Amino acid sequence: MEINDARTIEPEGERVATPRGQAARIYAASFVGTTIEFFDFIVYGTAAALVFPQVFFAGVPSAMGIVFSFATLAIGYAARPLGGIIGGHYGDRYGRKSVLVATMAVMGVSTFLTGLLPPSTKIGILAPILLIVLRVVQGVAVGGEWGGAVLMAVEHAGKKKRGFSATAVAMGSACGVFLAYASFAALGFLSEEQFESFGWRIPFVASIALVIVGMYIRLKVEESPVFLEAKKEAPAESERRLPIFSLIKEQPGRTVVSILTYTGPFMAQAILTTYVITYATTELGLPRQVFLNAMMISLLGMMAMVPVLGALSDRIGRRTIYVPACLAFGVFSFFTFPMVGTGQTWVIFLLFIVGMSFLNAATLGVVGSILSEVFPTRHRYTGASVAYQFAGLIGGGLGPLVAAAMVGSGMHVVSVGIMVGVFCMISAIACYSLGDTRKHELAD
Repeated sequence: MEINDARTIEPEGERVATPRGQAARIYAASFVGTTIEFFDFIVYGTAAALVFPQVFFAGVPSAMGIVFSFATLAIGYAARPLGGIIGGHYGDRYGRKSVLVATMAVMGVSTFLTGLLPPSTKIGILAPILLIVLRVVQGVAVGGEWGGAVLMAVEHAGKKKRGFSATAVAMGSACGVFLAYASFAALGFLSEEQFESFGWRIPFVASIALVIVGMYIRLKVEESPVFLEAKKEAPAESERRLPIFSLIKEQPGRTVVSILTYTGPFMAQAILTTYVITYATTELGLPRQVFLNAMMISLLGMMAMVPVLGALSDRIGRRTIYVPACLAFGVFSFFTFPMVGTGQTWVIFLLFIVGMSFLNAATLGVVGSILSEVFPTRHRYTGASVAYQFAGLIGGGLGPLVAAAMVGSGMHVVSVGIMVGVFCMISAIACYSLGDTRKHELAD
């Protein structure tokens, strides 16, 4: 059963696409900006998996320190929906560009300050408190970022290229994750003591240089033509009604289904890239460098596959790619811990290549266009952001935390596979019910 939307049967009356040169600049701006935002956000997640239990939760049992560390990770994801609502509010009422500039500035400052935080051995409980505050700020910033970045790319694109254009954000997030892992991998020459003492701080502090470059690029882009056109047609209505209230009142069912569409894949990749690494390095005693290297190789493959799959979705449809990928991700989750348990480097590399280069590429590379196409312009920024960020809260925030809690309480790791498998199946059903979003018109 599909969730019907009158926009799926409208004629091809969409505006003329943005000139190719300008569209390329918009793609580059979305790519670079998202790269920096996700670098900052994932640097935190990597540090949370590798070193935060020892730095900010010293003095508590190891298993509890891991849970606390992932709890702060989850808090960042919990703040992302708030960021999506705030960013969506201003982005839908006043424009996409100004919000994107603000989110980058806020993210850069919070990441830089995190790298300067003293450990709990020096300032006690104040250390984790400040860590949580900065993580919340990070979450709000990245929550407002994603929707605007993907809409800037999609709304500048022609109807037949929206799937490819949306991959700018997927490519940027993959590149950001790659650079985050590469920055930690480059510190592999440090001893465990040196890494725990000061090494982990280097990527946080150095990220400010990337932010300066990103700010310069973002200030050069033009506002979304679809947004400007919508403001001209209905300025009074857009100012009178708050986007979040408009979204909830007009499309509550579609919003919930959109959230569920990405919850499963988000959970699968989040557990693979955070909790699995923690489990392997702390419980199995495997070297962290193997996982960092595996992640970097798989992310390079992912960056190669994402634009291909995005362009393919313009030809054969979004859900034709997305639904099978969701189901495959769910099945694949049952093999994750057994493959890690072998301790063999080539098996671990295979795990990450299949999981990230193919399955995550197929879902992340298409979800941006799906979530952009299911909401009307008047609350598209809010709708896409809320859907993506609540999926991130459930899948990316609570997923690794629940996984750590389940295994820490004595449950078998197969329980984690069951959890991921169920959510991926739900996501496949949700995506199918949205229909062929490729046929939707943006200029409404």
